[in-house]
Amino acid sequence: MQDGFVKVCAVTPEVRVADVRFNVDACVEAVNEACTGEGAMVVVLPELALTAYTCEDLFWQDALLDAVERGLADFAARTSDLDALLLVGLPVRVNAKLYNCCAVLSAGTILGVVPKRHLPTYNEFYEGRHFVAGTTDVVGIDLAGQLDVPFGMRQLFACEELSELVVAVEICEDLWVPEPPSIAHAQAGATLVCNLSASNELVGKADYRRSLVCGQSARLVCGYAYASSGAGESTQDLVFSGHDLVAENGRLLAEGASFQEGRAVSELDVRQLVAERRRMSTFETAASAVQRGYHVSRFSLDVRETRLTRWVDPHPFVPADAARRAERCEDVLAIQAHGLAKRLAHTHARRAVVGVSGGLDSTLALLVAARAFDLLDLDRSGIIAVTMPGFGTTDRTHDNACSLSDALDVDLREVNIADAVRQHFSDIGHDEAVHDVTYENAQARERTQVLMDLANQEGGFVIGTGDLSELALGWATYNGDHMSMYAVNASVPKTLVRHLVRYVADTCGEEETSEVLYDVLDTPVSPELLPASGDGTISQRTEDLVGPYELHDFFLYEVLRHGASPRKVYRLACHALGQIYDDETILSWLKVFYRRFFSQQFKRSCLPDGPKVGSVAVSPRGDLRMPSDACATLWLAELEEL
Repeated sequence: MQDGFVKVCAVTPEVRVADVRFNVDACVEAVNEACTGEGAMVVVLPELALTAYTCEDLFWQDALLDAVERGLADFAARTSDLDALLLVGLPVRVNAKLYNCCAVLSAGTILGVVPKRHLPTYNEFYEGRHFVAGTTDVVGIDLAGQLDVPFGMRQLFACEELSELVVAVEICEDLWVPEPPSIAHAQAGATLVCNLSASNELVGKADYRRSLVCGQSARLVCGYAYASSGAGESTQDLVFSGHDLVAENGRLLAEGASFQEGRAVSELDVRQLVAERRRMSTFETAASAVQRGYHVSRFSLDVRETRLTRWVDPHPFVPADAARRAERCEDVLAIQAHGLAKRLAHTHARRAVVGVSGGLDSTLALLVAARAFDLLDLDRSGIIAVTMPGFGTTDRTHDNACSLSDALDVDLREVNIADAVRQHFSDIGHDEAVHDVTYENAQARERTQVLMDLANQEGGFVIGTGDLSELALGWATYNGDHMSMYAVNASVPKTLVRHLVRYVADTCGEEETSEVLYDVLDTPVSPELLPASGDGTISQRTEDLVGPYELHDFFLYEVLRHGASPRKVYRLACHALGQIYDDETILSWLKVFYRRFFSQQFKRSCLPDGPKVGSVAVSPRGDLRMPSDACATLWLAELEEL
């Protein structure tokens, strides 16, 4: 349960129709295996699991219903030593009526019984023949030897040790109606909705069921565990496949194999769910569940580390699937190009000025500018690509900048900044032999001055090239490459920049352009502000100085998108990227990330306009309103404890 992770299991044991003793044994075996074998803390069994769903008119038989009460008591006693919350389906008699219910148990105690609200009586279903709809109000009933057990729909089950874990129940058809009970449950505070179901299998129904579960978890920003009936149910007219699902906020975490005695097991991050709800001003909740008329039962779980088995994306900005990645790249390029096209049209700019270095970021900016001009039916000669060789420029990057500009039919200009920077050194009394931050930043600021003045001269504006990862780390010269008139890459992380350039190289259909782009991709990332090595190769490699962008982009996503604590970011990074980097390396660069992220906010507080392309951005007008003088002490102190 540390860091908010809770292992949840939806499991379908084999049943025999109306054989309660067999079914109790199967359910006990299933939850024991889920808890002891998988480490599950919440286990969900199917609808009417103690009798089987397909008992039909046998539900009117007292022999069956008496056996169910004895079976529930037996189930409670035999699972009392399990450190888990258990949910099992059964029919329950209350005041001369029969209800289709879920019993919720912990440590051998029945915490509550939740009845099904929506009873299907159409097509192959006729539950209304045997059951009545559950009521919302909660009353006390006597059941299976326990007195005053809460009975009713408005119930929540809250964990004492992990306040973010609040469990609610709906049963099968309750999910399929226009206004599922889970809506009210989530607004009352539920972060995990458990659905005990008996959904028969039809062609195409599994896809719909999967989308329904994922969609509901997304709308309610919750975890959703769905356990459905399977082997052993009567096949007189229907077949049940045992389709088990665990979803979280729109993402399918685990899915059991249909037509097998299977299970779906994964870890829900309930702390992240609560953080997401807190961030969303439109997610309406009450101050307390009681305010909404809910009865809250509390249960205890041992605080222990949950072993992570869920997939944590090591590259959260870049889809692993090739088709989805191509779609993502096309979407991002379209957003960038349309944003720039609007700004060009609005400002009546005759020209756009781009500083091209032969590196990834300026390459992407130039590609976006070409797309924007095409959208506006403007001649690409209106794009002024400026290469500005300095003290660290290599032949490789210079040649690539020139070749790409030629391939795109833009106006290529060259301004060597060496003499101007030397004059500046003389003016301020700086020794050119001292390769310090002044030496580097003077070149970056001189380049920006050239671009700005050219834009004034030509009636255009400067397109910024810096990317999201550089802005997060402050890896930009203040009032140098940090500044522009429209920053097209400002919300594109470095890991995605690389794939965008590769996507254009793969799909542009122009051999000359593709050849240059592939070489740009093979070139080390560098600002080229220090003299080249003796053999003329790049001497200054960015990732040697600030760390791997692969790591920093992962950190950035977890910190800004999920608000994760430093300890949790470290844990997730080790889980996702531990095959590539050792724990010590990850921790070292994570400390660098926090130090730079906090200390460099002043650069982000005055960023130029630029299009947002994803769910993580650092614009001071949008996603990140952060004081420039905030302290990183709290975050770094947590890492020192690791």
